[in-house]
Amino acid sequence: MGETRTRKKGPQAPVVDDGWRIPDVLCQRIEPLLPPRKPHPLGCHNPRVADRKAMDAIFFVLRTGCQWGALSATGICSKSSAHRRFQEWVQAGVFEKLWEHGLQEYHELRGLDWQWLAMDGCMTKAPLGGEKDGEKPHRPRQAGGQAQSPGRGQRHPGGAGHRRRQPA
Repeated sequence: MGETRTRKKGPQAPVVDDGWRIPDVLCQRIEPLLPPRKPHPLGCHNPRVADRKAMDAIFFVLRTGCQWGALSATGICSKSSAHRRFQEWVQAGVFEKLWEHGLQEYHELRGLDWQWLAMDGCMTKAPLGGEKDGEKPHRPRQAGGQAQSPGRGQRHPGGAGHRRRQPA
C-alpha cells in the first residue's frame, strides 16, 4: 500500500495516496453528481471539509467496514464531517446516481442483460432465521410441556456464592 502520513499541527499536509484514496479520474467523474456545498453547520468562519476529503473518507468506510468513530484516527477526515456529508449525499441521491452511471458505462463497454438485473439480493441463510423445531425446553432436564417439581430450579438473588440462612 505505500506510505502513511502523520498528522501535523497547522495547515493540513497533502494526503498521500496510500492505496485507499479515490483516483483523481474517478473523483472528477463523481464531482458533478454532488449537490452544491452548504455553509459550515456551526456557522463559523472555518470552511467545510473539501468534498474530495469527505469522499475519500466515505469510500474508506464503505470499502473497509471501519466504524465512523474510528475514521478520525486515519487522518483522512473527521468522523463527524464525513458522516454528515454521507447523510447529505444519501438524501441528495448521489449514490443512486453513481450506481446508475456505473451501470450505463458498463452496459456501453460490455453490455448488460437487463432482464437479469437485480439491485439487491441475498443467497445465504438468515443467521437468526427463526425456530424450525418448535419450542425448546427451558431447563436441560425438563421435557417440553413438563412442569418442574416445587423447590427445584429456584434462583437466589445472591448468585453462585449465596449462602442459605439457618431457619429461625
